[in-house]
Amino acid sequence: MKKLFVAATRQDDGKSTLCLGLLQALGRRITQIGFMKPVGQHYVKRDGCEIDEDVVLMKDVCQIEDNLVDMNPIVVKRGFTEEYIERGDRNQLVQKIQTSFDRISRGKELILIEGTGHAGVGAVIDLSNASVAKLLGAKVLILSVGGIGRPIDEITINKSLFDQEGVEVLGVVINKVLPDKYDKIKRITQKSLTNKGINLLGVMPFEKRLTYPTMQQIQEACGASIFCGEKHLEKKVFNILVGAMEPYHALECILPHSLVIVPGDREDIILATIAGSKLEIEDDFEIAGMILTGGLKPHRRILKLVKNCDFPVLLSRDDTYNTAKNVHERRVKIRSSDEDKIKEAERLITRYVDLDNLMQHINE
Repeated sequence: MKKLFVAATRQDDGKSTLCLGLLQALGRRITQIGFMKPVGQHYVKRDGCEIDEDVVLMKDVCQIEDNLVDMNPIVVKRGFTEEYIERGDRNQLVQKIQTSFDRISRGKELILIEGTGHAGVGAVIDLSNASVAKLLGAKVLILSVGGIGRPIDEITINKSLFDQEGVEVLGVVINKVLPDKYDKIKRITQKSLTNKGINLLGVMPFEKRLTYPTMQQIQEACGASIFCGEKHLEKKVFNILVGAMEPYHALECILPHSLVIVPGDREDIILATIAGSKLEIEDDFEIAGMILTGGLKPHRRILKLVKNCDFPVLLSRDDTYNTAKNVHERRVKIRSSDEDKIKEAERLITRYVDLDNLMQHINE
């Protein structure tokens, strides 16, 4: 049985997208493929358990039959690290991972293992990505982001940590490369990594549509309540407008799939937005949603108009600045309902990652 461990050089490199795309693409070549994230951090509630959100995504999209707890045996919840430093037993964690892995690997040809970040992440609980890859006897694929100097430095540092553990690094995939720099970065990165004896197995362009959040993700990010339009929460947000100007200026700034963040007592902007949406004053005038901030609501008669809109309206108790800050700092993760993003993940891997070369290295 083959084992492939996917690590990244830093957070938000696109590791979840790479794993999702690989599971789908390799699943068309291998009939029995499994997935595991030994150590998870960002978890959701599922079937009465706290499970890493990536594990839930992979199970749902790829219809994996394995037990969720085995797919994610260790979840680092609040207080876990402190508790481990005070009273932890590494052997217990190792046994937990190995037992889960043994169950998942039965009858499988390949297990795709997702790490939690760069090679050193997890060292605080004696389970760095490098040590977990060694524990499971996996070969490693490193993911980094587009660029030249910093990505190559980070790849080299990460590889050295895996080398110290005696773990083989199969190669590297570069992600989020700007289209106008694609050819240049691919050429120079290829040359640099080849000189260092590292295989470049793929270069993927930056895909803007993968960064678009839904209104539901926006609602969760800013902790807002839903005033109306709950059935429209899957609308995607392409642009964000903070309504702090005169209405006629605000209307000029609204682009397709815009989220309007506005104080709840700015009735002029609220009315202008509603009118523009109802009348479709421009071909590209489209509202994805609205957030009323400051814990304020407009006049009750205006609220009646709001309830008749075909977009969700959220209520935030925070002021406009902090609401906008939370929205901009949100994490955008692919969910099982994001059919277009799921297809895009597979397309990117199929088109831009050398799967034949990757499988050859896995099988060596």
